[in-house]
Amino acid sequence: MVLAELGEQITGALRRLHTATVIDEQVVQECVMAVCRALLQADVHVRVVQQFKGAVTASINNQLRSQSQAAGAAPSSKPAGEKARGGAGPSYKYDTSTGATTEAGAASSKDTFQEINTRAAAVGVNSRKIIQKCVISELVAMLTPERQPYVPRKGATNVVMFVGLQGSGKTTTCTKYAHFYQRKGWRVALVCADTFRAGAFDQLKQNATKVRIPFYGSYTEADPVKIAEEGVEQFRKEKYDLIIVDTSGRHKQEAALFDEMKQVAEAIDPDDVVFVMDSHIGQACFEQAQAFTESVDVGSVIITKLDGHAKGGGALSAVAATGSPIIFLGSGEHFDDFEAFEANSFVSRLLGLGDVGGLFSTLKEMVSVEKQQELMDRLSKGRFSLEDMGEQFRNVLKMGPISKVMSMVPGIGSNLISKGQEQAGVQRIKRFLCIMDSMTDGELKGEKPFTESRIIRVAQGSGTSVEEVKLLLDQHKQFSKMVGKMGKIGLTKESSLQNLMRNPQQMMNKVQSMLDPRILRQMGGAGNMVNLIRELQSKEGMEEMQEAMRQMGMGGGFPGMGGMRR
Repeated sequence: MVLAELGEQITGALRRLHTATVIDEQVVQECVMAVCRALLQADVHVRVVQQFKGAVTASINNQLRSQSQAAGAAPSSKPAGEKARGGAGPSYKYDTSTGATTEAGAASSKDTFQEINTRAAAVGVNSRKIIQKCVISELVAMLTPERQPYVPRKGATNVVMFVGLQGSGKTTTCTKYAHFYQRKGWRVALVCADTFRAGAFDQLKQNATKVRIPFYGSYTEADPVKIAEEGVEQFRKEKYDLIIVDTSGRHKQEAALFDEMKQVAEAIDPDDVVFVMDSHIGQACFEQAQAFTESVDVGSVIITKLDGHAKGGGALSAVAATGSPIIFLGSGEHFDDFEAFEANSFVSRLLGLGDVGGLFSTLKEMVSVEKQQELMDRLSKGRFSLEDMGEQFRNVLKMGPISKVMSMVPGIGSNLISKGQEQAGVQRIKRFLCIMDSMTDGELKGEKPFTESRIIRVAQGSGTSVEEVKLLLDQHKQFSKMVGKMGKIGLTKESSLQNLMRNPQQMMNKVQSMLDPRILRQMGGAGNMVNLIRELQSKEGMEEMQEAMRQMGMGGGFPGMGGMRR
């Protein structure tokens, strides 16, 4: 089962709570068991699922009891046992010695669920919301180890050593990791200490050249310890912020290679050791991660190849059970198919609840508000040139995979756009940019009208067809109309936004009049838009909402969608 299917099954189990006429013990047990079945089908270890089941049941009882008492219900006369759990969930650890599992936070009272739920219902406690919250919090706890990951410090020299199995995608992941920090303005460098695999240095050199990152390695030196030492020393002298050392892939049964790994670690004294794990091996991740952890001080884990494999859930839970924090997820061959892992955000997007905080962070990295001030002035007057559209196309490409951004919007999810549609949309955007590069400044700014002869000239100059140029002009015409409507209803003016934000229903009506009905359907309908607006309000406040609307209103997300619908 791929992760998207896991999310759908868990969401379906929680949705049945809202359709049930009465919430009784049987309904709750069916919901919890449905979630557990989904986890087992996703290759999550049975003992971890047992712990999850016990923790969820105890958490639901404790939360209902504490909420009802806070609302004024009389406390039970039966022994109360342990206090309700709060904050962090249980530590999900494999018990490799026995088949038994200690259920963290076992039921803390002799009260039956029905008695607890009856008292809660009597004082107006919403059992459905509490049950959903408990399930989600325990899913987060399952993926949250106690150990905190190492955080590189900009301005200091950080040495990070990568280890892992052969074929796990370690060399590519090193480059993705370097590129991630390079985009944030860090000075990063790569060192190839993999002398075991033929072509390892060639691969790293090719990857580093693509993203313009300096690298160090040798075709003649066979000692990985010496290469690692020399490479780290050279980049230390040049005061690089982040030095990434790629080592040979190895298996837990290869004792000689494990000794070599220890020697490299002792020689370069890394600030962090990152274990790269291929998600395809599922639950076997646990034994491999444990073997590496016993040899070197593994501080964090990156899971690769998480896109579309049935054992992804097993890999996530198994690695988390080792106590090593997961810091990044790799889900594709491209260097941008790499995202920071945060358990709350991951579970929220998995269940289709979105990640508004992550969406704001992406928008802030993508667009400078100061740089866009002139554009906003033009938008408020209903002006939107081809030059403006080209800038927004570039912003779309900077955001990374569109499906990842879509998954941050509550109610939409990453599976709205297929991989093929996404790639086709990105290719169309790139061809549109190529067409714009063949236009004059006057044409881009809208000062020169497009005659048939101009269209033919642009098509010949860009190596595209006349039909593609006309398609671009048609797309621009549609967005110009949309921007014109935005200017008329005041969505580009902060004062108007403040008034509209006080009434989400009024704002929805305004946006409905502006959006293509097909786009509205893709965004989950009118009701989902109202919920999204409320979510944005509650998460980030009025000021951030205005900023997001400014950035979204420029057409940043819709050009790609328009290209994909065709």
